[in-house]
Amino acid sequence: MLAHDRFDYPLPAGHRFPLGRYRMLREAIEDDPRLAVRESRAARDDELALVHSAGYLGRATRGALGPRERAALGLPWSAQLVERARRSVGATIEAADDALEDGVAVNLGGGTHHAFPDAGRGYCMFNDVVCAIRSLRGAGRLGRVLVVDLDVHQGDGTHACLAEDARSVTASVNGGRNYPFRRVPGDVEVDLPDGAGDEAYLAAVRGVLDAGLARGRPELCFYLAGADPYAGDRLGRLGVSADGLLRRDRLVHDALGASGIPVCVVLAGGYAEPISDTVAINA
Repeated sequence: MLAHDRFDYPLPAGHRFPLGRYRMLREAIEDDPRLAVRESRAARDDELALVHSAGYLGRATRGALGPRERAALGLPWSAQLVERARRSVGATIEAADDALEDGVAVNLGGGTHHAFPDAGRGYCMFNDVVCAIRSLRGAGRLGRVLVVDLDVHQGDGTHACLAEDARSVTASVNGGRNYPFRRVPGDVEVDLPDGAGDEAYLAAVRGVLDAGLARGRPELCFYLAGADPYAGDRLGRLGVSADGLLRRDRLVHDALGASGIPVCVVLAGGYAEPISDTVAINA
């Protein structure tokens, strides 16, 4: 498991992004003797450039984003923010590489699926999953990929990045009336109404998993294990219980395990109040 939370990114008073959940999760699991947790490296410029345009990378790293770009990102710029974003990408690259060797690995963060090639949006500066896909392919380590995105918000940036990629399949279950409001079509996706609840949600997850796997056996699955479908999540609205999310994770685990598909897990969204509920779901 790769952690990047030791690189502090202070938020101004009143900002509601739950940054502390990453530290809380690491502290909750790092003493478990069954798990190995290590600090992630920062992604290099050449790795970020596999996905993001030179103009956007320059503005993002120098702090030269325009007012609309800053508003779309939703986080105040600082050098610490850039460092955290680089390490989140580095963690997913390392976790994906580890998963190919060991069968499973986890980034205790990541899932920044709203980042586009030329823009950061929705708390996402760089797209960690697509950077990892292209980095591993460039090293000759990876071919076909399945991205199972179970964050409650559609992964519009990931869909845009992979739209012309014949070796990648995206499968997602989204809150139909949730952010983003301008969608980018994915390969296999289901939009659910607010308050859908456990059984409708789990049926949708089974459906997109089956449909995604039916498109060809991937060499690796990236699983965005969002905690935000949770009934207590302030940005979720799908009404799924904590037990329902545990059943979901087991469903994904069992389906991939039965097919012998390695999995790289990233955490994506989670905004419960109290935030300890999100940490418990992630753990």
